[in-house]
Amino acid sequence: MPDWLGPVAEAAQGVRPQQLSRFLPPESGAGRQSAVLILFGESDRGPELLLMERAGTLRSHAGQAAFPGGALDPEDGDPATTGPLRAALREAEEETGLDPCGVQIFGVLPRLYIPVSGFVVTPVLGWWRNPSPVRAVDHAETARVFTVPVSDLTDPANRVITKHPSGHLGPAFLVEDALVWGFTAGLIDRILHFADWERPWDRTRQVPLDWHA
Repeated sequence: MPDWLGPVAEAAQGVRPQQLSRFLPPESGAGRQSAVLILFGESDRGPELLLMERAGTLRSHAGQAAFPGGALDPEDGDPATTGPLRAALREAEEETGLDPCGVQIFGVLPRLYIPVSGFVVTPVLGWWRNPSPVRAVDHAETARVFTVPVSDLTDPANRVITKHPSGHLGPAFLVEDALVWGFTAGLIDRILHFADWERPWDRTRQVPLDWHA
């Protein structure tokens, strides 16, 4: 792995779930097990992250930017060990067409919870060692697949706050003609913070959830 990913790998080893989100898995064990792939790559634009934009026709999370991922299938294996790793790679291949053989998994973040969908999510960290072409495999589910330079994510000019209809305020990013918010933006925000990549930004600057470039 490149040296610049060292802070992310180191942070993943010690971060606690409470430091990533206030929404934690129910103690009862309820919730559907799922995983997302937080895939770091490098191009002529420098370090970057792989994201996708969900189709606007979906019943849930329509039009949202997100990490590739989804629910665990039985064939993925044990949800407590290797299941989330296999699910993250499988879903990323199904959604973006990437070759999982070119991905090196280097860490796993604590499991988190998405109350609105009931998913218990394991964020899997990957290094795109051998990049492969990506695309929206199924346009009924994915509008587009794109990469975002980490330098754009850390740029204070691209950082804002969004207000959910529930009243919850959360970090967001204006990048690649997209508003990245919600669970995905929260994870990116925490990674930037704990990797010590975060730059001071205006936390009073709000944009609506229907923002368009």
